[in-house]
Amino acid sequence: MKPNWELKNCCNHDQVVFLITVSVCAVVILALWRTFLLKPFKLVTVFLHEASHAVACKLTCGHVEGIKVNVDEGGTTQTRGGVYWLILPAGFLESLELGSSFWGMVLILGSTNLLTARIAAGCFLAALLAVLFVAKNWTLRGLCIGFILFLGIIWALQETTKVRILRYIILFIGVMNSLFSVYDIYDDLISRRVHSSDAEKFAEVCPCCNGVGWGIIWGLISFLFLCGAMYLGLVILS
Repeated sequence: MKPNWELKNCCNHDQVVFLITVSVCAVVILALWRTFLLKPFKLVTVFLHEASHAVACKLTCGHVEGIKVNVDEGGTTQTRGGVYWLILPAGFLESLELGSSFWGMVLILGSTNLLTARIAAGCFLAALLAVLFVAKNWTLRGLCIGFILFLGIIWALQETTKVRILRYIILFIGVMNSLFSVYDIYDDLISRRVHSSDAEKFAEVCPCCNGVGWGIIWGLISFLFLCGAMYLGLVILS
């Protein structure tokens, strides 16, 4: 009896489309990484990173005094109070609070159907609007306004025309967050070791590992979040 190699025995149509789309997004992002085309998406990833610090601060009863996102893809979150050793790693992983990797996973999973894509887009728009009022520089204000308009237009096209790409935009931003988190850790700590990075600061609070050690740990966890998002996405679509 010949083995059955039909696609339906391994993946259904939605799962195949999901895998192909994630792969295409990853290839496009890596191919265009150092071009100006990805600059807005990199900055919105930095925005989510800094917003994660702010969320960790608020959840530990601190006060957020302001957030900045710079054109050079750096950013700062000014906080007062809160639990410092939870606020620092929050930009990278959810296991200690909310972070870039977690938001990437949420957005990837949110893209699996239209309803969850609408919810994800709505929450993202709300976050942009909220941060607009605590932004400390015009780069972040412009980023918030630009992406509010961008997502608003994409959503309007989704509902009123045959250009239905809301799910793919949410997926692209999710993959961007997941890849950016891993790359940023590598770029800051392994390839050139930036002493002002979050991991270097965290090593001062928890000296059981140096900054590179914490960066490697965070990078592995970030990568696991991406793999977990893909696995859960396939489960949802099964």
